[in-house]
Amino acid sequence: MSDSPVSTHDPKAPEESAEPTPQDQKKMEQAYAQMKRKMSMQEIGKKIKHKVMVLSGKGGVGKSTVSTGLALSLAQQGLSVGILDIDITGPNVPKMMGLDGRRLHVESGRIHPAQGHLGVKVISMAFLLDNEDTPVVWRGPIKLGAIQQFIGDVEWGDLDYLIIDFPPGTSDEPLTVAQSLPDIDGMVIVTTPQDVALLDSRKSITFSESLKVPVLGVVENMSGYTISGKAAPGTDIEIAAPAGKTLKTTSDDEGKFSVTLDIFKEGGGKSTAEEFGVPFLGALPFDPGFVRGGDDGVHRIVSEPEGESAIAFAKIVAALQEQIVDSESVGLEII
Repeated sequence: MSDSPVSTHDPKAPEESAEPTPQDQKKMEQAYAQMKRKMSMQEIGKKIKHKVMVLSGKGGVGKSTVSTGLALSLAQQGLSVGILDIDITGPNVPKMMGLDGRRLHVESGRIHPAQGHLGVKVISMAFLLDNEDTPVVWRGPIKLGAIQQFIGDVEWGDLDYLIIDFPPGTSDEPLTVAQSLPDIDGMVIVTTPQDVALLDSRKSITFSESLKVPVLGVVENMSGYTISGKAAPGTDIEIAAPAGKTLKTTSDDEGKFSVTLDIFKEGGGKSTAEEFGVPFLGALPFDPGFVRGGDDGVHRIVSEPEGESAIAFAKIVAALQEQIVDSESVGLEII
């Protein structure tokens, strides 16, 4: 018998000194970057006291107008506020905040938000486009990766409130944010009074239940258009209103009068909130000034801080803050 040692080498076993393939190296780098970003999102979440998602079931109800109005109204209280514009394919917040054409500042791998009216910090896809007419044609995974980057790679600093403005509908974007950003306070659902918008707002409320994120309340936008005028004191006035109605009023001792036209019906947002057992935060008037302000980059709250719309927003923000305090006292766990 030979005294030679018996070899235990398995020819099928991989060599210990084998270098990882380029594909393996890329996967490891991606996993590390994802882990690093996840840790960053956790840290950022701790620096932001309150996080509010603003959703609507359909487009055209003024969701971005409400998002910017909430942020500016909170900033008027002296609070530090940010807006995260998650509408990747149709970002409108920068234009409303007077930040058209602005570019983001990147330093040491961190993205620094632009600052709009009243010091509100803004992050939006619009800042990355060379031309505002350029469409963003991205498939889901790329879009969701951009959202996570907007959360994890942004140097928000310490914020009292982060308002998150979403595209219409209940799809990947709110789901990604709810799973990525810890301790979200809840959702604000924006609707207009007509039945089509209310139908979609109901879907948003049901969607919140599936995400285990509470509904902080419903905001009814474009609630009514007020016409004011002057005539001889004590004059009886009749005004033709929508749906064949006639509104009657009488001018006061100074000859002043005002009536409100319910262009898109009335009270639908409040009745929907009551039906689903969620708070009704308030109604916003149909104000043409929002159109001008959106185009000019000067929000109605900034141009007329004592106006009817600014007062309406202040009431809605007060109701929102009450809901957030109540949620904290109950000790809701967002999962």
